[in-house]
Amino acid sequence: MNGLIVLGTASDAGKTMICTALCRILSDEGIRVTPFKSQNMSPFSITLADEHVMSRAQMIQALAARTEPIIEMNPILLKPSAYMKSEVFMLGKRLAMVEGKEYRDHYYERGIEAIQTSLSQLKKLYDTIIIEGAGSPAEVNLNDRDLTNMRVAEIANVPAILVADIDRGGAIASIVGTLELLPTEHRARVKAIIINKFHGDIAFFQAGIDFIEQYTGIPVAGVIPYKVDHGIEEEDANRPLMAAPDGVDVFDEWAAHVKAHLDWPLMQSIITGQRA
Repeated sequence: MNGLIVLGTASDAGKTMICTALCRILSDEGIRVTPFKSQNMSPFSITLADEHVMSRAQMIQALAARTEPIIEMNPILLKPSAYMKSEVFMLGKRLAMVEGKEYRDHYYERGIEAIQTSLSQLKKLYDTIIIEGAGSPAEVNLNDRDLTNMRVAEIANVPAILVADIDRGGAIASIVGTLELLPTEHRARVKAIIINKFHGDIAFFQAGIDFIEQYTGIPVAGVIPYKVDHGIEEEDANRPLMAAPDGVDVFDEWAAHVKAHLDWPLMQSIITGQRA
């Protein structure tokens, strides 16, 4: 199956919103596309008609992809519910309330199985998959029990793009640092970089783009200007949601905004596996 995984240099880099845009852009091209996030830690969930519980973010991405949300789009949901504890949902069913260490020690293999089962099912239904990673792939203390980033990219056999949030500052350092901390085989999967939440004139950042590309050897596929009024619920943001203008399809508007600032032919070549 064609596709890619969207990784971030940190939480709230904009992975969810980039995935949402890609789902609508690909849907506009007539492609049967599905979102996927193997494991989401979020208090925001929805209950499907079959009573399975999944993350709200993947439901929103399914709407962007013009497809019905199904539990395979988010096989694992961790809902923070008490101090250092989370409710564990796998394939839509509540299993337990556990602490982090217990989850890592006792649910990893079951999680891998749920991810593999879900990806197999989605492959039967869709042509292309847009996978959202979680946090950063460079959390070296978590890599041995990874259920969200490069392990998922390996299972799905897809390339990766890396998203950095320039609004916070330090985007170049976060890109270089993330790539430096990745094992060689994982770094080789990263085919493009996106600079997200940019303020000001992009022309003034050209020297930054040149440095990133020369230092890392990876192309910058786009610099996405900050858009405050996209009107789409965000996963990690501590910002108030600003409504989109009346009469606007929020997914069309957001997808057009992102695509206008992407090297779309490059992105297409990555998604279809044509870029080495």
